[in-house]
Amino acid sequence: MSAKSLQDALDQAGNTVELLRDSQIGAYIYPVVPAEFTNFRREVTAWRSTAVLFDQTHHMVNLFISGRDALKLISETGINSVEKFPVDSAKQFVPVSPEGGVIGDGILFRLAEEEFVFVGRAPVANWLAFRAEQGYDVELRLDQRSPSRPYGKPVTRDLWRFQIQGPNAWPVIEKVHGGPVEQVRFFRMGHLNVAGERVRTLRHGMAGAPGLELWGPYETYDKVREAILEAGREFGLEPAGARAYSCNTLESGWIPSPLPAIYTGEGLRPYREWLGAQSYEATNALAGSFVSERIEDYYLNPWELGYGSFVKFDHDFVGRDALAAIDPERQRRKVTLAWNPEDVGKLLTSPVDPAGPGYQFFDLPNANYGSSNFDSVLDADGNLLGLSLFTGYSANERAALSLATIDPDVPLGAEVRVLWGEPGGGSRKTTVQPHEQLAVRAIVSPAPYSAMARETYHPGWRSAARV
Repeated sequence: MSAKSLQDALDQAGNTVELLRDSQIGAYIYPVVPAEFTNFRREVTAWRSTAVLFDQTHHMVNLFISGRDALKLISETGINSVEKFPVDSAKQFVPVSPEGGVIGDGILFRLAEEEFVFVGRAPVANWLAFRAEQGYDVELRLDQRSPSRPYGKPVTRDLWRFQIQGPNAWPVIEKVHGGPVEQVRFFRMGHLNVAGERVRTLRHGMAGAPGLELWGPYETYDKVREAILEAGREFGLEPAGARAYSCNTLESGWIPSPLPAIYTGEGLRPYREWLGAQSYEATNALAGSFVSERIEDYYLNPWELGYGSFVKFDHDFVGRDALAAIDPERQRRKVTLAWNPEDVGKLLTSPVDPAGPGYQFFDLPNANYGSSNFDSVLDADGNLLGLSLFTGYSANERAALSLATIDPDVPLGAEVRVLWGEPGGGSRKTTVQPHEQLAVRAIVSPAPYSAMARETYHPGWRSAARV
């Protein structure tokens, strides 16, 4: 009998870790947007030297929330305070389970007094949609991400969504607009005129310079994109493809895909029965060298992901008591691991060395081979120090990097080892072929790794000023 819900799938599998580690969903894809326009190295270095146009239209869900209880739903679901959340502003929104494990995160926009939109990956949107049915007076509209493999079929969204980023971003923005544009505060919203359209904007920033995220109705996608590219030509604006897009998180320090902490606990059983058997949560591919029989060992709390400063106890929310019982000073902390070039070279040459060991393929620039990635971070004696969660290559830093969470007493500058590849020759995921493991040396480094990002980003989870 085929499973109809996540709970059915878990009951039939018997072992949650094995179910997710053997997921057949395939590689994570940033859909529709071409992999490269020029080449990913050129596109990555452009956001440090000139400017880029990111196309975020297709890989995230939009969940529109409106009604009398919209703010109440948000307040009672997220760790964030809404005491100061004016119209035309945004927050990075983080909900946790009743036991305090992070479910996911994304950007929550307040469009009007009783109108919001959440933009991000599916787990948070799903959790908000389920919670909304528990007695809240709200209306929801879900605009799903585009299909990973559309097979030539037409793809449409409610909205297009772009970002203009880099040191030359603001001249591009003002040329597009046709005059000066007010640089509103970080994560505050405004408007921009583009090709005869008045569109909404969010003040953002990358590479130490102000930039904007902007969005509008999907039917204006082509003319808006063409207008931005034409205006940006003299300033060196590069359109960034899907391969380059994933690199920015390595430099800026955002861990994009924690495992949703929803697979255990009787309190969440109704939610697991609500989630479908083909939902993100049911098909999520768990990857990496860290293997535990307990799915709870993959859950992460806000401090481990760098979200400790978001936790505010000025309101009641799901998981509040669990987080109040945590000592932040004893939690693992987010860092960047700078991988040893010689060891990375062994991984890269392995596919063309038929006489040598075969390692798990290290793809460039995004080396992750699961939806949620967990590689063991070890000391010289093989003791577990933490978890490496997102791995790839930065053309700006000319380095292989991973974002990790490690024990609080491991200092910056320490050498650790990231165990690359899965035990026993690997799982049954479609992204894995039989291989050997390699312990890759790495240096514990700040997050964000980019000095420009650490020193100039707005205080918060991406900056040196973070709590």
